[in-house]
Amino acid sequence: MPTNSAPPVDVLVADDESPALDELVHLLRTDPRIGEILTASSGAEALRLMSERAVRIAFLDIHMPGLSGTELARALLTLAVPPAVVFVTADDAKAVEAFELRAADYLLKPVRAARLRQAVDRVVEVGGDTAASGDDEVLPVTVGSAVRFVRRSDVTWVQAQGDYSRLHTGDGAGHLVRIPISELETRWTDVGFLRIHRSSLVRISAVTEARLSGADAAVSIGGLSLPVSRRMVPAVREALVRGEGAG
Repeated sequence: MPTNSAPPVDVLVADDESPALDELVHLLRTDPRIGEILTASSGAEALRLMSERAVRIAFLDIHMPGLSGTELARALLTLAVPPAVVFVTADDAKAVEAFELRAADYLLKPVRAARLRQAVDRVVEVGGDTAASGDDEVLPVTVGSAVRFVRRSDVTWVQAQGDYSRLHTGDGAGHLVRIPISELETRWTDVGFLRIHRSSLVRISAVTEARLSGADAAVSIGGLSLPVSRRMVPAVREALVRGEGAG
């Protein structure tokens, strides 16, 4: 949790529908981390405000007359210090585009207070601004009626589920994505992930224990034991010797 001495975070809310804008402002005012809240009823007005006044987070509706939320997000990337963008929309079809724009989060209306706090957490506590993710790959996942973004650096292991993969993160959550594990293996091998079994891909630095002798070779991630196929034992041992895990 942030300390009491942490400065408040100034934000902007842009939505052409007054009830939705007012409700989001009301929810934000209940968060003690939020400072001044600027409001705009169009993308053009939001861009003008943010060109004159820096904010840490921009909460943007996607479908606004004139300049849409995604067009506005692209324009904000040209600012010297762009804000973190959180899309707030009733349209779940734009999640992939939001991901490409490196949005910090993607909230579906109606917004719940707890979910909104999580979005603020991503920026304030995790540093989820537009520049913070660097080369860290981000994947959009569906959680109930919401779309969230899972960073590759938060994934400890991946479980194969047919044409899908389940991303397991350090907080114990598992998120299903429509990407086969073989594709993730190809994309993530060079950044510290290793296929240890036909059903699992692990981040070697997340391994806390390894038992690589005998018939039941396995590695542990936290309190979970994952089997290692016989043919992958040498590769796992080599990775651990290089100091990438079990430490």
